[in-house]
Amino acid sequence: MKTASYIGNKTVNVSPGEAIAPAADEVRLDVAYCGICGTDLHIYLGHMDQRVANPQIIGHEVSATVAEIGADVTDFAVGDNVAVRPLKFGEPSSFDKGHAHVGKNLKFIGIDLPGGMQSSWTVPAYTLHKLPANLTLEHGALIEPAAVACHDVRLGRVKAGETCVVIGGGPIGLLIALVAMEKGAKVILSEVNETRLDLARSLGLEAVNPMKDDVAATVSSLTDGAMADCVFEVSGSAPGVEMMTELSCARGRIVMVAIHPEPKPVNLFKFFWSELELIGARLYEEEDFDEAIKLAAGGKLALDQLITQVSPIDEVQATFEAVTSNPNGIKYLIQCN
Repeated sequence: MKTASYIGNKTVNVSPGEAIAPAADEVRLDVAYCGICGTDLHIYLGHMDQRVANPQIIGHEVSATVAEIGADVTDFAVGDNVAVRPLKFGEPSSFDKGHAHVGKNLKFIGIDLPGGMQSSWTVPAYTLHKLPANLTLEHGALIEPAAVACHDVRLGRVKAGETCVVIGGGPIGLLIALVAMEKGAKVILSEVNETRLDLARSLGLEAVNPMKDDVAATVSSLTDGAMADCVFEVSGSAPGVEMMTELSCARGRIVMVAIHPEPKPVNLFKFFWSELELIGARLYEEEDFDEAIKLAAGGKLALDQLITQVSPIDEVQATFEAVTSNPNGIKYLIQCN
C-alpha cells in the first residue's frame, strides 16, 4: 500500500505503508478517492505547521470500500461503499453542551491524526456513512465538502422563496449555493474569478463579479429592494466581511463559513440598526452527511462539473503544485487504489 504524507517545505511524499488491523470498534477501508481540501492546501503551504505533525498522512475528503471490520461492528459489511466523517470525539466537556462536532477535545482526522490519503485506512466505525449503489466513488469523495454546505445552509435556516447571497465561489461556496437553491431559495453568487462565475451561471445561479459590479446594487435590483435573507461569507477576505452587512435585509442572517485567522473590521452598527444575526458554522453533524448523500445520489449537486482533475497517488506532489498554480480549478481528487 501507499501513503501520502506532508513532510514540510511544500512537499507531500509518497511512501510504502502498512495496513492496520481494525480494533473491535473500527473498520479498515480500501480508500478509493481523497479530495484535496483548502485545509490540505494550507497544510501543504506550511500555514499549519504549529498544529500538524511532520510527517503526517493528510486528507479527509474520502470515499472507500470496507475491507475489514472489527469484532463489535454490526452496521457495516465487507464490500460496503462509504464516505468518512473524519471527526474523532474526545472526552466530553461541560463547555461542549452536547455539540461534540465542535467539542473542546475534538480531533480532526487528517489534520490532528493520520488521514485518508493512503491505500488502506483504519477508522472508528461511527465515522462511516454508507453510499447508495447509484453514487460513484468519485462523487462519494465530495460528500464531506457537501456535508459542510448542508450544515451551513441548515444553520442559516434557509427556506423556499428566500434570497441568499454566497460571497466566494470556490468548492464550498458553490456547494452552499447549490444546496440553498435546492431548498427553493434564489441564490446570487459573488466571485472574482470569471471561470468560476461562468460555471456558476451554467449551474443556474445568478453570479456577479465584485471587482466589476456593485454587488449591493445588483442584489437590490434582483430583489426589488428587499435584499438578502441569508448571506454566506465564504471568501475569507476583508472585502467579503465588509460586504456581508451591506447585503442583508432587516433581521437578515449572516453565516460565517470562512476561517478568518486574524480579526477583521465588522460594521457592528448594521447589526444594531437592522437587527442582523451572525451565525458561526463549523464542520458538520451526522444529519448533514445524510442529507449530502441524499442530494448527491439524487443528482442535485452537479458533482461532475465540480471535479477538475483526478490523479493517481503517485502524482500527489504534482497535483498540489497544480492546485496552487491554477486559480480556475475547483476540486482535485487523488485516486488512492
